[in-house]
This record gives sequence, C-alpha cells and structure tokens, in this order.
Amino acid sequence: MNYIGSKNKLSSFIKKSIQETVGKDISNLVFCDLFAGTGIVGRTFKPSVKQVIANDIEQYSYVLNKNYIGNYQSLNCDKYIEFLNNLEGIEGFIFDNYSENGKENRQYFSSENGKKIDAIRLQIELWKSNSEISNEVYYFLLATLIESADKVANTASVYGAYLKKIKKSAQKTLVLKPAEFEITKNAHQVFKEDSNKLIKKIAGDILYLDPPYNARQYGANYHILNTIALYDSFKPKGKTGLRDYYKSSYCKKGEVKKAFEDLIKNAKFKYIFLSYNNEGLMTKNEVENIMKAYGKYSLKTTNYQRFKADKTENRNHKATATVEYLHILEKQL
Repeated sequence: MNYIGSKNKLSSFIKKSIQETVGKDISNLVFCDLFAGTGIVGRTFKPSVKQVIANDIEQYSYVLNKNYIGNYQSLNCDKYIEFLNNLEGIEGFIFDNYSENGKENRQYFSSENGKKIDAIRLQIELWKSNSEISNEVYYFLLATLIESADKVANTASVYGAYLKKIKKSAQKTLVLKPAEFEITKNAHQVFKEDSNKLIKKIAGDILYLDPPYNARQYGANYHILNTIALYDSFKPKGKTGLRDYYKSSYCKKGEVKKAFEDLIKNAKFKYIFLSYNNEGLMTKNEVENIMKAYGKYSLKTTNYQRFKADKTENRNHKATATVEYLHILEKQL
C-alpha cells in the first residue's frame, strides 16, 4: 500500500539500529509498535521477538494489524477468496458515495470496482454475523479487501481527493489477493486506542514510536479505507465525502510537545526509539531535550528518498531527499 510515512524502505535500518542498541538476540523481548499504521515495522520484528504489541487509532490500521500481527497461526481461506472474487457487484454504500456513476459521482473507484467492494464487504459481514467464519478469518478477509481495493483506487495514493479521469490502474478489475501474514509460535496483541492512554496500561522491552510528523491527519487522508473497514451508515460530507475522524495531537504544533513528553514519561519500556524526520513539527533539539530528561539519549540518522504524489493529473511520483532521525532513549525506570 502507498502510505504516508511508510517505513517499508527503512525497516531494515530500524531493525539493525535497534539490535545494535539492545543486542542481537531479541527473542525473549516484547516489542511495541505504538503508532502502527500498516504494521510494516511490527511485521519486521514479529518473527524475531517474543511478542509484538501493535496499536493504531484508525480502523483500517486496526484491521490490517489484526491480520498481519494478530494472526499468527495458519488459516485456510482459499475457498473464501475464490467465492468473493466471483461475486456479482452490488450498488451499495461505496458505489453510491465513492464510485464513478454513483449517486454522488465521487470517482474514487470505477463503477465496477465500487460494486465489487460493496458485494465483497457485505458478504464478509454476513459470514461473520452468521458465525460461519472466525475472528481470525474475518480480519484476514477484511485486510485482503482493504489492500486489494487500495490497488485500484483512483487517487494519488491518498484519499484527500480523487482524479478527474479514471487512471489506468483504477480501470483494472479488483481481484482479491490474500494478505499473507507471518506464522509464529507466540500470540501477539493488537489495540485500537489513543496512544497516550494505552501507554499507561502496557509494558515491555522495546517501544517503537512513529507518530505523525506534520499537520496531515491520517483519518482524513485514509477516510475511505476507514469506511470500507467499518462499513457503517453516515452522511458523507463535502466534495470528497469525508466522515468524522479522529484528530491527533501529534498533528498540532501547539500540542505535539506536551503529548510527546507525556508519552515518554508514562512509558514502561527500557528502550524507546522514535522515528522522526527533518520536516517534523518538533525539531531535533526539542525531541532530544525531552528524551534525555528521562535517561541516556543517542541518535542515528539516514538519508532516503521519500516519495510524494505530484499534483498533476498523471500523478507521477517525485523523489524528495529526507533525513530520517532515529532518536534513542535507554530509560531510567
């Protein structure tokens, strides 16, 4: 999935840096990914640690992490995927509100794909309500739908706006491709809570923090994925069909430092790692001053090419040089 702030390309740097700090053998450690997003970092650590704790306030993220992190034993879902892929489309909520030729004509999806999303989503919920599938299969199928729908979305990778014409990738017929997850011996935990509240209830060894860096709210940028995940009834607002969404203090210049210090103060983890970059609302020095008040502080950096969606209609991607900071705290507990 194309995702703002994704650590997909940085995951090896993050894991290497963490192991250089805490030691190579992390097999008996509990790793927490508190702002998990699509779960990339948690997925990187899942085979190597005793347990992953994943958390994110957004529903689409919760679904993805319930599958990629929460699911840890083998599932046989081929028959469900095949059945869903062969369903006839239905003119439902997604078609009406977010598809080409729907009632609102918001072109986030082609007509065909909007109908397919509705049919698939309704069938998954029917199986769940009839107890025909387990919770594990439910989240596997939902994650599969979210990932597959995102691949045919008529956007420039986020859902703040749709394109005026259906682009080539969005013209392709939606086909569910299984959202495969790592099999592990141990179970893992997945939460959907405000991070500053959850931190007071959990404990572990390694705390990885990847909060929003700037004023862009994830609930607005990925509102349609939340709607597919929730499939609830509401009145979409405005041209883009927004839903009410959670507004993070980490996206607010006047609130971010207080929220961050509160998080560090309440964290019951020996090692804390914060991913942030040189374009964030907090400066490098502000982060350092907050963290070093609670223990031994150090810093690792790496340069990488971050991709931004172009504003032009063909939506080419521009590479932007960014300095990624990994702030490290060995906390005095």
